[in-house]
This record gives sequence, structure tokens and C-alpha cells, in this order.
Amino acid sequence: MGLLVIPVLLSVAFGTGRVLFFDDWATTSDPKIEALLKGEQLVPPPALPPEIFATAEVEQVRPLTKEGSRDWAVLDADFRNRLLLVYKIMKEKHGYDLALLEGYRSPERQAKLAALGNTVTLAKANQSYHQYGLAADNAFYRNGKLVISERDPWAMEGYRLYGEVAESVGLVWGGRWSSIKDYGHVEYRKPGFKLPRD
Repeated sequence: MGLLVIPVLLSVAFGTGRVLFFDDWATTSDPKIEALLKGEQLVPPPALPPEIFATAEVEQVRPLTKEGSRDWAVLDADFRNRLLLVYKIMKEKHGYDLALLEGYRSPERQAKLAALGNTVTLAKANQSYHQYGLAADNAFYRNGKLVISERDPWAMEGYRLYGEVAESVGLVWGGRWSSIKDYGHVEYRKPGFKLPRD
């Protein structure tokens, strides 16, 4: 069943107007799909000024964001390309600029965030895809500021679109979780990789 849904999702996400089946993928003319499937290296956006990650507004919604790693190079290559494709589609199709809040996270940092309570994270050290370069927290960038608030209707519409786009390229979106809604979070459940659990 899932294999039949993927071509429809790709068609919707990329606005091709036709359903792409697996044998069509090699010959499709949609450059976005081709870039993903051929492993083309998309380029990360320019780094944003560090001070935008250290505002009181950001700290209130995302504690300790200023300490997070925004180094695209340490992310898993497959995940990085999928996430960059999400950035590209969100900008070109929906007009939203995204900003990487945090990608790779050390086990020590994960433990520090977990100690802040279950409104920040439910994962302990080595229990998050962040520790393996397979997850990222993202927010919107508008008028020189990060927009993270779930009270902002523009941002919430952006998160809805972001979730759809992320899922269409094979990522898991934290906005669908039942335990804690994490609208800016995406992760890649890479084939052959199993997240360790206690």
C-alpha cells in the first residue's frame, strides 16, 4: 500500500500533474526529483548571524538554541540532500525561507536538553536521530528574525506545508507526533540504521 502512495505524494509535492511510478523515476524530467534521486549536492544557504539564535523570543520557545550546531557538513549526506531539497521547495513553491536551528547534537548536549524536561525533548543521550546526523530542527526566517512561535498563523501555515514537503521526500515530521508536537523537527529513518534504545 505504501509503495502506491509514494508516487502520488511525489506528484502532489512537485506539482507535476501526473502520477510517477517507480519505473518512471529514471526518465522523469522534473529536476527536483532527479536531483534527489541522482544525489546531486544541493548547496546549504548562507550562515545567518549568530545573534538571531540568541534572542529572548527564541530562547523562550527553543531553550539553548544559541549553543546548537548549524554545521551542514556533519549531517548524513542523504539526509542533508533531502533537507536541502525541502528548503528549496519551501522557498520556490511556497515563499518560505528556512533556517537551520540545530542539526547534529552531541550525546552530552542531548542529555542537557533532556534535563530541561519533557516539553523540550523526550529523548535521552544517544536516543535521538540528532546524535547520528539524521535530524534537524528548523524555523522560518522573515525580515531578519527567526519565526518559531506556534501562535503566528503565518508560521503555522508554513509548518503545515513544511511537514507535507518533508514527508514527500521521505523524512519524518515531528508535527505528526502524538507525544510531543515538534513542528520544526524532521528526521531521516535511514534504511539499515536502527536507533539504539535503553
